[in-house]
Amino acid sequence: MTPDAGRPLRVVRPGALALRHLLYVVRPGALTTVQDAGRPGHAHLGVGRAGALDAPAARLANRLVGNPPDAAVLETTLTGCAVRPDRPVVAVVGGAGCRVTVDGRPVAWGAPVRVPAGAVLDAGPAGTGLRSYLAFAGGLVPDPVLGSRSADLLSGLGPAPLSEGDELPLGEPASGGPPPSAGPVPWPGAPAELVLPVHPGPRDDWFTEAALRTLLTAAYRVSPHSNRIGLRTEGPPLERSRTEELPSEGMVLGAIQVPPDGRPVVFLNDHPTTGGYPVVGVVPERALAAAAQAVPGTRLRFVRA
Repeated sequence: MTPDAGRPLRVVRPGALALRHLLYVVRPGALTTVQDAGRPGHAHLGVGRAGALDAPAARLANRLVGNPPDAAVLETTLTGCAVRPDRPVVAVVGGAGCRVTVDGRPVAWGAPVRVPAGAVLDAGPAGTGLRSYLAFAGGLVPDPVLGSRSADLLSGLGPAPLSEGDELPLGEPASGGPPPSAGPVPWPGAPAELVLPVHPGPRDDWFTEAALRTLLTAAYRVSPHSNRIGLRTEGPPLERSRTEELPSEGMVLGAIQVPPDGRPVVFLNDHPTTGGYPVVGVVPERALAAAAQAVPGTRLRFVRA
């Protein structure tokens, strides 16, 4: 999986929060970012949504520690991460399945665990899926940008991807603490085959009839060059019926853009807000959570919505 590029900035505590408790980064992993529900509504300013790619997993992790659904969490990629709080905290590691330890001792994955002050919470490499989510009671509270604490790796807004030694401020837990556990939680599994529904257009008329049939019948695979900007595909190229230049136009989450190599790219949360390659169709947002957990090589089919 190709690491996303981000600004070489450290995550620092806001000056006004200097007395708040902190989460120290012990092992940042291949790519770990702060994410919340994102910053929708700014596309007219050239600012994308960002936010957790597997939004249902992030919301469930927050619910299990008693946070609002849009509280900021950590999103890891492939290799997990390790952090150390300076106060006791209840945490959940969910999303991609992985081994979870506290100071080297195995603890539950997908359920609330108590992490003592100074102990290291380690979310190991993903055993199933791709992205794990670490939620902490009280949430993470770096300075928001345009109403969100999410890192946008294309624009550089929000906190930079984590590096060893970074500090993140912890919010105050809700009064009463996390809700009582009701037993095991049914987390969705990683897809063995990714099936993405497609609404054709707005530029499907820029492709041949054979290309449109190929899109909806051919077998593709998730490319290892995928990232938070877009899910790239490996498979048959789509032939264009029109070869002239297309003026740059607005792009939406889930847009299937077709670059010159003809292989579809599904735009994810850090996608650009405009683009000059034709969009053959759009995948509904509700179907994109599974794309967030599809590892490179996963079989992929596009079907008519």
